Amino acid sequence: MKTLSNNKILLVDDTKINIDILVQTLKDKYKLGVALDGQKALQYVKSHKVDLILLDILMPEMDGFEVCRKLKENPVTQKIPIIFITAVGDLDHKTKGFELGAVDYITKPFDITEVQARIKTHLMLKNALEALESQNTILDEKVKERTRELEDAQIEIIERLSTAAEFRDEETGNHVKRMSNYCKLLALACGLSEEESAMIALASTMHDLGKIGVPDNILLKPGKLTADEWAIMKIHPTTGSKMLAGSKSEIIIMAERIALTHHEKWDGTGYPNGLSGKDIPLEGRIACLCDVFDALTSTRPYKEAWSAKKAFKEIKVCRGTFFDPELADLFLKLSSKIKVIMKELPN
Repeated sequence: MKTLSNNKILLVDDTKINIDILVQTLKDKYKLGVALDGQKALQYVKSHKVDLILLDILMPEMDGFEVCRKLKENPVTQKIPIIFITAVGDLDHKTKGFELGAVDYITKPFDITEVQARIKTHLMLKNALEALESQNTILDEKVKERTRELEDAQIEIIERLSTAAEFRDEETGNHVKRMSNYCKLLALACGLSEEESAMIALASTMHDLGKIGVPDNILLKPGKLTADEWAIMKIHPTTGSKMLAGSKSEIIIMAERIALTHHEKWDGTGYPNGLSGKDIPLEGRIACLCDVFDALTSTRPYKEAWSAKKAFKEIKVCRGTFFDPELADLFLKLSSKIKVIMKELPN
């Protein structure tokens, strides 16, 4: 904690003899600054670190009340303790001073012992408060750092879990990364905040977690699935949502919704629950569109990759049936940014 001798006190009084008395009283204990009027006092505070101000009330041009008001209006100086010094013992003056933010009053003529005691008390209090604020700042930073570490760990676990699911039917893990980036772009284009968009991007990486429960002979089959095989494949949204159910994490809760609804269609012909329109959560509609686009432009065991141009055309054709029409239009407007992601994260 700061020692008292390192504190600087600003003495403000238009009467030189009063300043002289205070200087003689305090010079051996504290660092001192002097101002003979209100304007000079404000100028002094701008260029010096001041820990406490002894401020005369009755001064020409700008009285002590006005100086106090200006100091308290400024966020940089509002915490400096102000002790009014005055020959006026009027209760109204004291009340006004306290209302403006002064911490104490000293009445002239000075009682030296009283002056020293009051100054010491308020400087000790100020130093203690600053030490406490400093300690709280350190603690806050430690908490933030630990929170960041936990968030980073959570994100890494999510990404690894998502990649593990995708490795079973993808040549690389870039499908997850591309889709995540597409989802963030589209969420931002919808007007969602950076935080909300980032959450959708991360949660979307777990959309196909349920494929872990699909047998390899179905998941990796190069040809068309039979009706029975297709019925098994269509269970993966429900499986994924069950795997993610029961969490208190906002990201996992959103991931659960995406896993369950990313195969629902705008016209109600999707699965597993045949939801339609805005009954499908927004994040599910976003993930659906982005997942389909990336599936079209990716090589799969049963198909070659489409060109971006052909895939964008398909999105346009399916707006209002497969996809939310507003989202489809926004996605098409993002085509140049989508192509950049495709280039940076190739198949």
